[in-house]
Amino acid sequence: MARDHKPSRRRARVIAASVAALALGGTALAEIPVSAAGKPKGHDVSSHQKNVNWQKAKSKGARFVYVKATESHTYRNPYFKQQYNDSRNAGIVRGAYHFAVPSKSSGKKQAAYFMHHGGRWRADGWTLPPALDIEHNPYSKRKCYGLSKTGMVNWIKSFSNEVQRQTGRRPVIYTTTKWWNNCTGGSRAFGVNHALWLARWSSTSGTLPKGWSYLTFWQYDNSGKLPGDQNLFNGSMSQLKRFARG
Repeated sequence: MARDHKPSRRRARVIAASVAALALGGTALAEIPVSAAGKPKGHDVSSHQKNVNWQKAKSKGARFVYVKATESHTYRNPYFKQQYNDSRNAGIVRGAYHFAVPSKSSGKKQAAYFMHHGGRWRADGWTLPPALDIEHNPYSKRKCYGLSKTGMVNWIKSFSNEVQRQTGRRPVIYTTTKWWNNCTGGSRAFGVNHALWLARWSSTSGTLPKGWSYLTFWQYDNSGKLPGDQNLFNGSMSQLKRFARG
């Protein structure tokens, strides 16, 4: 997903992850994979999408959306309120995500900032659990934000523990297979109790990050019919609602 710090420039990302549970494959997509027909479609947005026409998004098939709330411990999406509240008013299941910058501050500090600025969750069936976007470093050549593999695992645990303390739920983890295996050493510490949101702009199947045997969300393209990145939920609409309720 996109960084939002000024200068506001959408960066190119190299995505290397897979969708074994959906068994989908190919090259960069312009449309939803045919084999994924029937899966609830969704998207994720940030300040790059500004004020979104949510009724139009719903008419084009949006059933869920993740909205960027915060980044590091200083940045807030100025369009968050419109994107988060109005998507719900349009009848779209929505949740908030945080873009992690582990080189700036602790996981606990960034989680607390996220919770204070839109990351809260409630069991109403319309609010997805908070999500942690942890991926390629857009600000430096230090690919793992300068952290050791153990240090990165501990950072994620610190973030997760604070989110659970404040909401009662573990965050969804958005990542790529390559980044995860490189920067956490393929940690298996999160797969049991953290839902996976896998980023791979492709339609080919491949290996999941170590620790997970299936995914919950799949980001399969960075553009399409819906504003922002294109996503699928790995289940039915009723399962999506149950997932939201916890």
